Amino acid sequence: MTISMYEASIPVFVQLLGNLKIFLEKGAAHAAARKFDPSILVNSRLAPDMFPLSRQIQIASDAAKGAAARLSGTEAPKFEDKETTLPELIARIDKTVDYLKSFKPEQIDGSEERSVVIKTSQRDFSFTGLTYLRYWALPNFFFHVTTTYNLLRHNGVELGKADFLGPIEK
Repeated sequence: MTISMYEASIPVFVQLLGNLKIFLEKGAAHAAARKFDPSILVNSRLAPDMFPLSRQIQIASDAAKGAAARLSGTEAPKFEDKETTLPELIARIDKTVDYLKSFKPEQIDGSEERSVVIKTSQRDFSFTGLTYLRYWALPNFFFHVTTTYNLLRHNGVELGKADFLGPIEK
């Protein structure tokens, strides 16, 4: 059995972004129940030199939409990174999911050999589409989703493995 590039990317991003939205909704409910300012969650970090939760969401969003754009050979929409509240972060997730759902399989399937270049301040990285998806796009995305999960758990939000995995769609 062969899996398509579309099936290995878009549904995965959509599923985990939906789970990420649930994490944030649970975070908001947790803050309300315990009567504390939810901005504590938005600005939380596990270490002084890491990005706060808000930036983790922004990067996860950028990773998903960037992967879809690169694999399809199109330009990703630019989202301003100015979200400062849980509702604003949830809205960003919704915008990202809407963008991802606009792709058709034929736009991404066959991108295994497409040239993908990632420019960073240190250097440029060149990949084929399949290598990019396997070893850059998905791991980067999962890193920021997992970090968000960990930040919320660290702050007492009741999340478990089932929340991370979410409902399995068939």
